Amino acid sequence: MGLRFIFMLTRDDKTVDDAEQRLETALAEGIRHIGFKDVGLPISRLQTLNQRIKDSGATSYLEVVSLDKESEVRSAKVAIEIGVDILMGGTNASAVLPLLEETGIQYYPFPGNITGHPSVLEGSIAEIVASAKKLAALEGVHGLDLLAYRSTGDVKSLMTSVCEAVDKPVIIAGSIHNKGRIAEVQAAGSSAFTIGTAALDGNYPATGKDIRSQLRAITRDVSEINDHTRRLQGEL
Repeated sequence: MGLRFIFMLTRDDKTVDDAEQRLETALAEGIRHIGFKDVGLPISRLQTLNQRIKDSGATSYLEVVSLDKESEVRSAKVAIEIGVDILMGGTNASAVLPLLEETGIQYYPFPGNITGHPSVLEGSIAEIVASAKKLAALEGVHGLDLLAYRSTGDVKSLMTSVCEAVDKPVIIAGSIHNKGRIAEVQAAGSSAFTIGTAALDGNYPATGKDIRSQLRAITRDVSEINDHTRRLQGEL
């Protein structure tokens, strides 16, 4: 399976107010992995978003950006209530995992020390890798949500080190805004990446700043990167 693009209906770690309209454009463009955050819209609208995503045959993602235990537990309960496919983010795995038992929801928590809003990843590569290994060893953790480009260190080394240290999928989230970064994510061994703000603000290199042009440019670049990798593997 090639690198997956997850379109986030979010800007600066909040679900955007016009998420429903953006979602319809994404679905029309064939985007099949779509997510939103646990902040920005009321639960009723998040539920409507999630149902529309699932009814279309796409996979839904809820990313938790609340960092305190109480808020994170509350967000996990929202994920269960509205029935998302994948719960991403959060830093309190021991509190969340018991809630997710037998729900069928996949769980991808944040490794490392996460602070602030928008979220920032702190710590050395060794510290983040140690956190990643500890989380990946937990039953019920299906993968990791790594805020690689929100760190201050060597991002490429960080991504590669984490991907090599665990035997579960790693999603790279946050601050990806061009083909070069997508290629770096793929080369590091990640399974997927998210883009939200860059596409919604028209900042991804494309023929236009409208969301349709942005999504077409991203999916084109992902396809080219995946095809290039497959050709290289075929030559080995």
